[in-house]
Parts: sequence; C-alpha cells; structure tokens
Amino acid sequence: MEFESDLARSSEYKSFRSTVPLKQIVVDNDALKVEYPVYWTVLEWCEGFRRLLDLLEIDRAHLLGASLGGFLAQKFAETTFNCPRVASLILCNSFIDTKIFNYADSSSVFWMLPATLLKKMIIGRFPRKLMDSHIADSIDFMVERLDSINQSELASRLTLNCSPDYVQPHKIQVDVTILDVFDESALSQSVKEELYKCYPTARLAHLKSGGNFPFLSRAEEVNIYLQVHLRVYEGSHLSACDSGTPVDR
Repeated sequence: MEFESDLARSSEYKSFRSTVPLKQIVVDNDALKVEYPVYWTVLEWCEGFRRLLDLLEIDRAHLLGASLGGFLAQKFAETTFNCPRVASLILCNSFIDTKIFNYADSSSVFWMLPATLLKKMIIGRFPRKLMDSHIADSIDFMVERLDSINQSELASRLTLNCSPDYVQPHKIQVDVTILDVFDESALSQSVKEELYKCYPTARLAHLKSGGNFPFLSRAEEVNIYLQVHLRVYEGSHLSACDSGTPVDR
C-alpha cells in the first residue's frame, strides 16, 4: 500500500479535493492552474500571471506567497508598479534575492538534469532533526506533491528560484505582512532580517514554530494572521470577500 501523509488522508483535504474542482485556464498558448506552467524567467512568469488576471477580469489582487511564491509575488508587484495589479502582499518564509541559494552558476543547466536529482536538491534543504508531528507531516505532504510534478516543471521552478535576480522594494508601494517562524527553516535569520529592512512598515506575524510550511503545520494560526491582514479591506472595493479577488499561493 502506497504511503500517504496524515494531511493527504485528512477529512479536510479530501473534502477540499472533492468539492473544489481543479480548473485549467488557457492564456494564449499557456495553461495556468494552481500549479502554474513551465516558465524559465521571472518576467515570463509575471507576464503569464498578468494575462491570467486580465482573463479573469481581476483589476487588483491580494497575493499570498510562500518561499519562491513570495519572491514571485514581490516581483509581480514590482513589474506592475506603473499600473498596479497588487492590492497587498502576505509573504511567508520568503526572500528578496535569489543569491542566497548559491546556485547562480548552475541554474542555467537545471533544464537538462533528471527529475530525481532535482528532487534531491529540494528535499536536501528540509531539516532532518526530530520535530513535532505536524511539521513532519507537512514535509511528508510536500514530498508527495513533488512526485506529481514532472521534470520540466521541477526544473523551471528551481530555475526561477536560483537564477540571479532580486526585488526592488522601492517599487512596491502596497500593504505588506511578513509571516515567518522562529524555529528551523530553509531561510537563515539574516535572510529574514533583509526582508524586514526592505519593508520597515510591514506587519510582522511571527510563529513560535512551523518549519518550512507553516501554512500546513500551523494552519489555524496562519489563518488568523490572514484574517487580520485582510480585515482592513472589508467594505472596500479591495475586499477579499469579493469572489473576484483571489489570494494566490
């Protein structure tokens, strides 16, 4: 019998999978879904996401991004600053400069590496020490998700994550909440402090623990911070209760 994490077997996850259909939307020649298609540059990704918002007739969106997702959300806010498409940002365990991963010289050849090696590069950043069951299960769940991603999708994500690039925070004039953890994660304390410096007026939402994936391991706490962040928009045209305003992950 194939192993499944507790999260994958949970009634909440099964209910979500059974009631929320996976949608695929064709944007020009690309198909965007919850797991975005293969892009090899950040600018390509930003253009694809902009076209998705256009197709869905969404003027401005609240974006939640974790790790690479947070970096891409910042870059999208940066590239659209002349015609703002981002209402606010929630950055979870994220960063502002890809140089922290030390793969700049080899990122150009990720496209030709086998999927097994790419997966090892990702899994190798997960902690191996003893941890509480919720954090351990969040890692198991994400490892399972890796098995559903093909070689080109893995290679493109690692390329976006490691190719030389950085955020220009002076172009990001939106409300920001920074959500991170005090326990061990893939990001060092110095990387977190750089993010704080870039957004001195941001709300800081700290979790005592949660690991790399606090949105899974500490979902209830994270949801409270999301509600606090979005509450200020209630009753406005940027209300997250409007079905036309998504939260991106």
